[in-house]
Amino acid sequence: MLKQQLQFKLSQKLSPQQIQLMKLIQLPTQAFEQRLKQELEENPALESGKESIDEYDNDIDGDDHYDDFGTETIDAQDINVDDYLSDDDIPNYRLQSNNYSGDDEDKQVPYASGTSFTQHLATQLNTFRLNENQRDIAEFLVGSIDESGYIRRQILDLMDDLAFTQNIYTTEEEIEEVLKVIHQLDPAGVGARDLRECLLIQLRRKELTFPIKLAIEILEKSFEQFTKKHYKKLLQRFDIDEEALRDAIMEIEKLNPKPGGSYAGNTKIVEHVVPDFTIRIVDGKLELTLNGRNAPELHISGEYNNMLKGYKESKDKSKSQKEAVLFIKQKLDAAKWFIDAIKQRQQTLFVTMNAIMHYQEAYFLSGDERKLRPMILKDIADTIGMDVSTVSRVANSKYVDTPYGTKLIKDFFSEAMKNEQGEDVSTREIKKILETVIQEEDKKKPLTDDKLAKILKEKGYPIARRTVAKYREQLDLPVARLRKQI
Repeated sequence: MLKQQLQFKLSQKLSPQQIQLMKLIQLPTQAFEQRLKQELEENPALESGKESIDEYDNDIDGDDHYDDFGTETIDAQDINVDDYLSDDDIPNYRLQSNNYSGDDEDKQVPYASGTSFTQHLATQLNTFRLNENQRDIAEFLVGSIDESGYIRRQILDLMDDLAFTQNIYTTEEEIEEVLKVIHQLDPAGVGARDLRECLLIQLRRKELTFPIKLAIEILEKSFEQFTKKHYKKLLQRFDIDEEALRDAIMEIEKLNPKPGGSYAGNTKIVEHVVPDFTIRIVDGKLELTLNGRNAPELHISGEYNNMLKGYKESKDKSKSQKEAVLFIKQKLDAAKWFIDAIKQRQQTLFVTMNAIMHYQEAYFLSGDERKLRPMILKDIADTIGMDVSTVSRVANSKYVDTPYGTKLIKDFFSEAMKNEQGEDVSTREIKKILETVIQEEDKKKPLTDDKLAKILKEKGYPIARRTVAKYREQLDLPVARLRKQI
């Protein structure tokens, strides 16, 4: 049985313009430039740079209709041409200079093609006398070396792959013999199967002085005790004094644990950080500026004004003209929305960073991380009257250039803890103090987490041992045993 009923439903939806703004806000500078370039390519009604005409013609009224085609009526007044093309005053979406001139040449930077790490190793094989089977195995092993310079696979696995993929049937002994050839390639240590073998290959190429011989012996016979820094056991086992052990350890520390990374032609993608903001200290006060690359000059194309004027004056209102007006209205709407979104993006970025700067004024004036105040997203959101998600989008992927280096904005946010005086202190402040204590400790007798917790408590920061361990790990500092030095 069919029924009719009336239902009220309250829902909240984001408009396309709001979605576009949110997406633009979360983009860092370089990604924003790519998005801007894409929009300029897709929308002919949007142009960059200074405007080519002084004043657009606004003599367009709303008396013309296209009623003869289909069911849709197009009114020129719906297009709101004046909103888009008025140039009575300087548009407020014009921002600051982006330091680019229209006279600048568009120079193409050539890319240099280099030799890859694998090609570099394969070329060296030509200096060795190998039969056909050995050369095929050697080339396969070179292709199995990762970017760090290691062969991370077992001999049996390599033997199976040679049989199934290369139709080469060999033995473990023959692969081992070819590996010895690989170990003679440069850089030293390449082709090793683990760290111990990598270090031994490098040591055996050096002049065999007493510290080198001792270092080789330690790695061959007591590698586990060496990695765990059980120095007393090493002194007893090899019957040496502390000075001899120190010299041997120094020789090992000079070695490269990742020989593949030392290859000069090893091409890697390097991500360049472009700061979105700059903070400078001028006459004892903080000054915030937004990167000019976030403030492009955009305007509506003047040609579209002439096109609309031509359609208005045309006496023959054809279907193609109706479609042209629809197309122009769509592009004008999109261009205006995009310009408005960029303006709002710039304003949101500046207001948010300005609030962060003043909230952490003590840090930005001194550079001392111990002066960072506890700060969460809600603190800034309440200050500027925006949503927490908006602040998160600004902070998550933006950088600021400060007198103390380029910093990720989200690093200024931290939780709060109570000190002995009941004051809120930043966890960043506690981590900085912990790092300082560890740096100043006696490396012959490094402080355990329990002792570190006691020292922090004496300084007025009562935190548990497990919290000290968590902060130490976040600072990428090893346990006391691994910080010990001879």
